[in-house]
Amino acid sequence: MTDLLTPGTASVPGVSRTELAGGLRVLSETVPGVRSVSLGIWIAIGSRDETPAQAGAAHYLEHLLFKGTRTRTAAGIAEEFDAVGGDLNAFTAKEHTCFYAHVLDNDLPMAVDVLADVVTDAVMAPADVEIERGVVLEEIAMRDDDPEDLLGELFDESLFGSHPLGRPVIGSESSIRGMVRDTLHDFWRGEYTTPRMVVAAAGNLAHPHLVALVEKAFDAATSRAGAAAPAAPRPAGTVALPRGPRLVLRCEDTEQAHLMLGVPGVSRHDPRRSALSVLNTALGGGPSSRLFQQVREQRGLAYSVYSGLTGYTDAGTFCVYAGCAPERLGEVASVVRSVLGEVAAGGLTPAEVERAQGNLRGGLVLGLEDTPSRMNRLGRSELDHGRQRTLAESLGRIAAVTPEQVADVARELLSGPLTAAVVGPYDEVDDLPDPLRALV
Repeated sequence: MTDLLTPGTASVPGVSRTELAGGLRVLSETVPGVRSVSLGIWIAIGSRDETPAQAGAAHYLEHLLFKGTRTRTAAGIAEEFDAVGGDLNAFTAKEHTCFYAHVLDNDLPMAVDVLADVVTDAVMAPADVEIERGVVLEEIAMRDDDPEDLLGELFDESLFGSHPLGRPVIGSESSIRGMVRDTLHDFWRGEYTTPRMVVAAAGNLAHPHLVALVEKAFDAATSRAGAAAPAAPRPAGTVALPRGPRLVLRCEDTEQAHLMLGVPGVSRHDPRRSALSVLNTALGGGPSSRLFQQVREQRGLAYSVYSGLTGYTDAGTFCVYAGCAPERLGEVASVVRSVLGEVAAGGLTPAEVERAQGNLRGGLVLGLEDTPSRMNRLGRSELDHGRQRTLAESLGRIAAVTPEQVADVARELLSGPLTAAVVGPYDEVDDLPDPLRALV
């Protein structure tokens, strides 16, 4: 066991980090004045790590691992948390998976034991594989009934092409129907190993107590890993994207047309990341943003309009969403393109930059006022960067952004061709309004 500060950073007040045998890392943050603990087992495996034959496996496992272990049934797992008023759940992303719980501080031993049991000692009975196949297929159907969710996946597919980042986290109907237990079991045993795991917790806890609980609960898993060291964060690189503009349409009998326009963004390691965050906030991050004012307030073209960005190890996206009446789609697309063009040519005003910085600062600080957010920050930072940032460091990065840096990143990213995705009542691309087709 090794107790150490996170490498390469000053001490983060209240945060402790320990490396156990088998490369398992344990991080915790003491949060004064609360009576709860948020606990997460983070695994540096996500949908981008799947082969085409495994597409959707990580998300399928998110369901399947809760169906029972060698010592607990699915009902027993649920009953243990219901009996103490706790929450138990999981989520899968493109670069990581997290199994998490939120319990009273006195129930931390139970939460550690159950989560570790679920993640490392699941049974995966063939009957349960079939039951959860039906559940995942229903989830895909529910996704298909939500135009915004479906639109985001179409946009990623159009932007990233055949790269794994372009595949839906949930998989496809065909990949889930074709998934067999051996594929799921081999993916789980081969990828969900302790060197890739981080146990993160935040709340009313003592770090040595947490470490002792984790060490006991993961004894068999760390023994399998032997003398392995913690896995390093994913290496930075570059994703080769399809060339040129793209436009993809999904015909659905919806009351609104749903539009997503965007461009490749930057990776989470890119030094322009903070400037892009400021740009994103000023463009579409709230009621005072340019897009909200131009599309909704001044023209009344849409109820919902916003921008967003994602950052992966080696790629990123910047996109704008709007939902509008089908007959207004062309005008909405033209206004969005006009706003993006204006910012690409002239950047933001100093007042816009300052307002966006204040928005980001407030969101960051307010977001850390609950234990789940702090636990998420611990786990993501360890997996993504191998270190923890102090709050002051994060706030300093935001404050250091200048209007010139925002103008530079706007010019670099927003001057190129756009990728567009549409979900709505159109039979084919040629039925889309000319202003939209002209943009791409």
